[in-house]
Amino acid sequence: MRPCVRSAALAALSALACAAGAQQPAPPPAATAAPRQPLATIVAEPVAMMIAACDANGDAIVSRAELAACVAHSFASADTGHKGSIGYIDYADWALKWLGDANALPSPFEVDADGDNRITLAEMQARFDAIFTRLDRDHDGNLTRAELLTIRSGVGTGDPTGKRGKKRGGAETP
Repeated sequence: MRPCVRSAALAALSALACAAGAQQPAPPPAATAAPRQPLATIVAEPVAMMIAACDANGDAIVSRAELAACVAHSFASADTGHKGSIGYIDYADWALKWLGDANALPSPFEVDADGDNRITLAEMQARFDAIFTRLDRDHDGNLTRAELLTIRSGVGTGDPTGKRGKKRGGAETP
């Protein structure tokens, strides 16, 4: 049983309630924080999303031939001057359109194999072929949607904002 509490604002009401032997109403429960959702453990790299879009026949599988045709098509959209190569600024525009961000990987430095600051279709095809090989976990020459996903365990620091840094009084988090 809660004792009667008198305050300036509730003096008259409290006095009547105490005189009648009534209990003081319990305060409302404290608001609880909404439970946080766990951090994502399945991600798709921007290049994997682009590769998934290269599925020309709609079977949810991307073959090397479908990827080669798609890369050639996307390269042609960036090579507006029909020079057979694009510069790094054109590549950034290409990445923004096809990968979703001008700084998404692969970077132009990864693609420009000969380091001449120009990217040819052959260089782009070679880089995408290497990415295809890396993603093709079962080595069957095709990429399924499952192969295009990256599953990570223990992602992040537990901070739903994804921020990393020093903890108070501790070492920097990985």
